[in-house]
Amino acid sequence: MPVRNVNPPLDKANTVVGVLLGGFSPERPISLKSGHAVSAALQRRGWRAVEIDVGPDLPAQIVANGVTVCWLALHGIIGEDGCVQGLCEVMRIPYTGSGVLGSAVAMDKVSTKRALRGLGIPMAADTIWRAGDPLPTNVTFPVMAKTPEGGSTLGIKKCHDAAELEAALLYCTEFAPEVLLEQFVAGDEITVAVLDGVPLPVVSIVPHTEFFDFEAKYKKGMTTYVAPAPIDPAIAAAAQRHAKQAFDTLHLSGVARADFIVDAEGTAWFLEINTLPGMTETSLSPMAAGVVGMSFDDLVERLLLGARLHVALPESGRPEGG
Repeated sequence: MPVRNVNPPLDKANTVVGVLLGGFSPERPISLKSGHAVSAALQRRGWRAVEIDVGPDLPAQIVANGVTVCWLALHGIIGEDGCVQGLCEVMRIPYTGSGVLGSAVAMDKVSTKRALRGLGIPMAADTIWRAGDPLPTNVTFPVMAKTPEGGSTLGIKKCHDAAELEAALLYCTEFAPEVLLEQFVAGDEITVAVLDGVPLPVVSIVPHTEFFDFEAKYKKGMTTYVAPAPIDPAIAAAAQRHAKQAFDTLHLSGVARADFIVDAEGTAWFLEINTLPGMTETSLSPMAAGVVGMSFDDLVERLLLGARLHVALPESGRPEGG
């Protein structure tokens, strides 16, 4: 069946880039930083970019600003989870990053782990607790309590005993009624960005605290990042391979970043994959791109040029305005 050409090439003369930022998520402050950095990079490259703070009037803002393509600088719910991607598909506005399906699955840690099960990717044992259930008694401490759709280390607590677990469950249910309880893996954290299906060099994350929490992630001086990571090349290669497996299996696009913990035996345990990772000049994905000679502006522009619709309509589909 013939389909419409939904992804024509972009040109600066006829393109208005809507940089979508902010939104409803607890990660809103991080999204604002990403969006401002992306907008500045696009303008340096000569693109017409307008920042749009995502709210209920998003469709009207897209129309009013004459947006022809969306650069998604959103993090968390209603942004990274397929909601805005679906809106762009309906409005027939190409957008950066992954489509609806990949975004929705990758946003949920439980769904991600179930989708990757059986592929040989090391993942910690887990169980699901739901609000109203009795306090779990079949866990081995320490255990990680995680909100399945949490990001930026929000909705995550490390628990050393039953009392801490009870407090963590109360905290996590402020975000969602379901909590992922995951066996704690001791080791060093690394991350692998995958750009258009190609893994970038591994970045090492060394927090100056016991756990890489929100404060360690965003407070200056609390964490050291090293790119490329000073680890065994075989471990790095395994993490890159598994990051690509996750990227391909979940049908992701653009840039996504997979996080791992490397234990004392050298096994890289997969934690999650982020479809719209942080995008400032000091963020982890741009840092990895920098190792292979790609500047921040290069990366932002490359992602823009890869913007597309993921759903093609048949020629007999509903015409515009019909």
